[in-house]
Amino acid sequence: MLNISENSINNYIKKKDFKVFKVLEDAKSFQFSKKTFMIISIVFLAAMFLPWTQNIQTDGYVTTRSPEQRPQSIQSVISGRLERWYVKEGDFVQKGDTLVFISDAKSEYFDPNLLERTEEQLNAKTQSADSYELKVDALRSQYQAVKEALDFKLRQLDNKILQAKNKVEMDSMDLVAFKTNFSIAENQLKRTTELHAKGLKSLTELQEKELKVQETRAKVSVQQNKLTNQRNELLNLDLQISSTEREYKDKLAKVQSDIQSALSSKLGTFADASKLRNQLRNYTERRERYFITAPQSGYITKTVTKGLGEMIKEGTDIMTIVPERYDLAVEVYVRPRDLPLVQQNEKVRLRFDGWPAIVISGWPEASTGIFSGKVVAMDRFISNNGYYRLLVTPDPEERKWPERLSIGTGARAFLLLNDVPLWYEVWRQLNGFPTDYYSEEKANPKSIKLKAPLKSVK
Repeated sequence: MLNISENSINNYIKKKDFKVFKVLEDAKSFQFSKKTFMIISIVFLAAMFLPWTQNIQTDGYVTTRSPEQRPQSIQSVISGRLERWYVKEGDFVQKGDTLVFISDAKSEYFDPNLLERTEEQLNAKTQSADSYELKVDALRSQYQAVKEALDFKLRQLDNKILQAKNKVEMDSMDLVAFKTNFSIAENQLKRTTELHAKGLKSLTELQEKELKVQETRAKVSVQQNKLTNQRNELLNLDLQISSTEREYKDKLAKVQSDIQSALSSKLGTFADASKLRNQLRNYTERRERYFITAPQSGYITKTVTKGLGEMIKEGTDIMTIVPERYDLAVEVYVRPRDLPLVQQNEKVRLRFDGWPAIVISGWPEASTGIFSGKVVAMDRFISNNGYYRLLVTPDPEERKWPERLSIGTGARAFLLLNDVPLWYEVWRQLNGFPTDYYSEEKANPKSIKLKAPLKSVK
């Protein structure tokens, strides 16, 4: 009590009868001594200088590193009607096993003999192309024959021209002879006329000379006309050569045009045959697409399309398959400010959902029940969620990840960074500063040698 009054009640009240006094007496027994407080303070201060491993904590999930090892959807290349299921959810299938059978839903593929009929059209087009090939050969032979006929005709005309030139020369010589005879006959007539006037020649002889002059004049006229006709014939032969060349050139051009038309038809037939061949191949491949097969060995986990008779469009998901074998990895996301701290092959500690673990993030060697990994891939572009994605794979130097670990399992990742004192980490966390990622080389850069200053030029 405070003992501020001379009248004391200690003799009248027993402290053991009141719980309050008992509690006060018990509280005095828990008071620390100065020695104990000093020991605790020293231990605490010493602990502040213990090494602490800085880390980045983030969540993620189990996935696979290779794209072909991830769960994938099985789709139909063509549209059709679902006719039969060959598997159910949970079944294990080998690569190439039949999963679903569909029938065609387009009217242009309803004909059951579509392949045979298309093949018949292809054979007909091929034979037509062969016929055009024979026609081209025949026209080329005809072109050669016309060309040879032109050469023969020109040689024949050349011979005729040569003969006509010879005749012209002969007629010219005959004309000269006839003109000479005519001149002689006129001289004889003149002398006979003079002699007849003197009475030395008879009238009969005079008349004979006159008749001979008339005959020689007629022969000269006839020979002159004959020479003119021969020259005209030679000119006609020259004109006939030009006409023959034009005529045969027209024939050759027509044959050449027929050859080009036949070649064009042949190439068109080849193009049609190629289209039919392509169409036949497409029909064959389409028939094979009626049976949808497994792209790889794995487990059927989910069927999207359910009932028989449903229409399936091309590219529509039918079911999901999980590969039989896969290499596990963990996909995690880090903040943009933490990305510069992460390097390739960075050590990572992982805690998986369903596997109990005691994690001390700053002392990874004291953590139990966790697994190790390393960073193998980092995105260079930010994701839609505002973070950068990292891919972590098992560390071959550490213990293996659990065998029953499944794709999609949640994981907690601790990316290990620099070792700093514990007091520094507490101070950093209280102030919200980023992790210290400055290395010694960055903190203490080598001194740079500077050149001596230039002296001023006077």
